[in-house]
Amino acid sequence: MKFSSMCKSRAVLVGLVSVLAVLTSAAFADTGKVGVMQLAAVSDGFDAEATYRASCFACHNSGAAGAPKFGVAADWAPRLEKGFDAVYMNALNGLNVMPAKGMCFTCTDDDLKAVVQYMVDAVK
Repeated sequence: MKFSSMCKSRAVLVGLVSVLAVLTSAAFADTGKVGVMQLAAVSDGFDAEATYRASCFACHNSGAAGAPKFGVAADWAPRLEKGFDAVYMNALNGLNVMPAKGMCFTCTDDDLKAVVQYMVDAVK
């Protein structure tokens, strides 16, 4: 089977995104960054920025599979016209090749909301 044919399969795309997420999370595991945004409702010790790097970076940094790029207002504008809740629900339920909860399978709903807020704040 040709690589281009394999990439048309949703399962293969999700698998590739998973591999990219694991590889990129290792590169950004220890930032030593202080003063990261914390929200009261999130899990103890939850770090939205670190979670973004570990779970969302692979697609949202490159725009893979049509993901809006982090910090690029033009990519996020049509999504944000529908409101924050719609953007959050896309992350929670999945959209196109993005699985439910993106790649943050351990995130609580509030954790996920904090990550989405972190991404949205980057375009304000």
